[in-house]
Parts: sequence; structure tokens; C-alpha cells
Amino acid sequence: MGNLALSIEQPHRLEHDNIVRLHALYWADFTHLLAMRGEHSTPRLCYLNGEVEIMSPSRSHEAIKSLLGRLVEAYCLEREIPFRTLGSWTLESEPDGRAIEPDECFILGEADADRPQLAIEVTWTSGGLDKLEIYRKLDVTEVWFWQHGLLQSFVLCDQRYQPAQKSRVLPGIDLDQLNSFLDQPTTYHAIRAYRAALRAE
Repeated sequence: MGNLALSIEQPHRLEHDNIVRLHALYWADFTHLLAMRGEHSTPRLCYLNGEVEIMSPSRSHEAIKSLLGRLVEAYCLEREIPFRTLGSWTLESEPDGRAIEPDECFILGEADADRPQLAIEVTWTSGGLDKLEIYRKLDVTEVWFWQHGLLQSFVLCDQRYQPAQKSRVLPGIDLDQLNSFLDQPTTYHAIRAYRAALRAE
């Protein structure tokens, strides 16, 4: 591999993601790391112009990202929106020097696509790579970030992500409402309560 420098981000919480940063790596180094990891879903890797982040998510990170994904699925089912769940699909572009594995991602609608329209990211431990800058060149229409209890949508417009009050790819969804169901005691309770709220509208 190239000249590697390594730093481990210090935890800011009792429970934290384990993040390792590698510097000055070539694209071939990154693809070698992917091959070494194999078909496992973790650790998740991202690459931005020679910088690599290797992240082993905490239990809390995984719980939040999974529940967000299940609630999106519940919304689509209630509103009869066809969708494909693609989890941490590796999105990459060697010419642009970018790659990322979302916490969750979705293709929405009947047609298949080579990029998801929606990606979801949970920021549980600070200090990672600029993921919006990675997504910007990967042509992902919308990215949701959950951080510190808030859920924010960013929509791609003129090659830049702009914060948005409403989702472009799921224009009827109320993100504040969806986010409010994350504190349910179980996934079962969260999905049932969210579906009941949607049916009551």
C-alpha cells in the first residue's frame, strides 16, 4: 500500500463507533481493503481522494439506522410506493476518487437504478470524513442525516447538497413525525405506532 498514517478518533460518548482513518491511500489500496473485508456488512468503508475511513458501528448506531430503515419501509408500504432496500451497498466512482457504504439506502419506484435515490446516515461519533462531499459525485438524490436526535434531509441541487424542509424523493413524508417514533421500546412497537399514525391521517 501507499504511505499510511493512522489515527483513531477518540470517543465522545460512553458507547461510540470505532473509527480508524488511513491517509494517502491509492484507489487500489481501498479496493484491497474491500476485498479483505469480504461480504461482511462491517466494518463500513468510505474513501475520499486518498483518505479512508473504517468504521465499526456501535450497537446504538446500528439500532437507530435499522429502525430508520424499517420506518421508511413502513411508510412506503402504507403509501403503496414500490421500493428496494439495499442496506450498505458499496457506491463508488474511481474517476472521482469517492466511495461510501451508507447505513441504509433505497431505490424508490418500479424501475431499477445503478444508484439509490435515498441514503441514510447516522452520525453517532464525530470526526468522520465529509460524507456529503462523497455523495455529491455519486449522484445520490437525497441523503438523510440523523445526529443528536435530529433528522435532516439534504437534497442534491446543481451539484451541491442543500438542507431541505421536505423530502424530494418521498415528498409526502413528515421527517419530524418519523423521527418521533425512534424512542419506542422495540422495533415492533415503533413500526406499529408509526403505521397507526399514518393510517389516521
